[in-house]
Amino acid sequence: MRINVLQHTPNEGPGTIADWARQHGHAMYTYHPYQFGHLPTAAETDLLVILGGPMSPNDDQPWIKQERALIRELLARNTPIFSACFGAQQITKTLGYPVLKAPAKEVGWAPVYRQSEVIPGLPAQLNVLHWHEEMFTLPPEAQLLFSSDRVTNQGFVLNHRVVGLQFHFEPAADNVREMVVNDFPYIDGSALHQTATDILAVSVPAENQQAMFRILDFITA
Repeated sequence: MRINVLQHTPNEGPGTIADWARQHGHAMYTYHPYQFGHLPTAAETDLLVILGGPMSPNDDQPWIKQERALIRELLARNTPIFSACFGAQQITKTLGYPVLKAPAKEVGWAPVYRQSEVIPGLPAQLNVLHWHEEMFTLPPEAQLLFSSDRVTNQGFVLNHRVVGLQFHFEPAADNVREMVVNDFPYIDGSALHQTATDILAVSVPAENQQAMFRILDFITA
């Protein structure tokens, strides 16, 4: 399987998704469209991973629109897609639904609660890393997968092939440190009231990697 990863900032990489790819013997190709402007074709994509970033789907950038054209084609092909944060917003924007300011800016660790049992084995509650202030609008054709105390739309599943998360399951400890030391000014104003030190003091729960793997197994089955 060829996994094409769309990475949108240097400090938000695929994390444990790369571990899953190695365990299964898949080839992973990472693209940086915000810097180089290149995207894979739909024909050469067996699984698309769309990661987070500091930009918004509402920004008027050619590469953001080109990404949505690729997403549209992959949705028509029923190709598996996993997306996080900006990536999840890109999918719902592609489907014609708005990306809006969230009721609260969430940066730091906070629980999310499973809203559907469509993906077997996901815990009812997980402590996850949030890094956002916008949110997707849930498409009526999708199932709500996760919610948090402050933001209802935290995750969705579409046609058993597409999962979008507003938060982050993918970071391992090194990835969290990379996010914090590079993007710590963004923490200011978060409703979670955590400092950079607070965020770094939390051990990444082992359940997060397990949930990440279960989601990838589900959409690629």
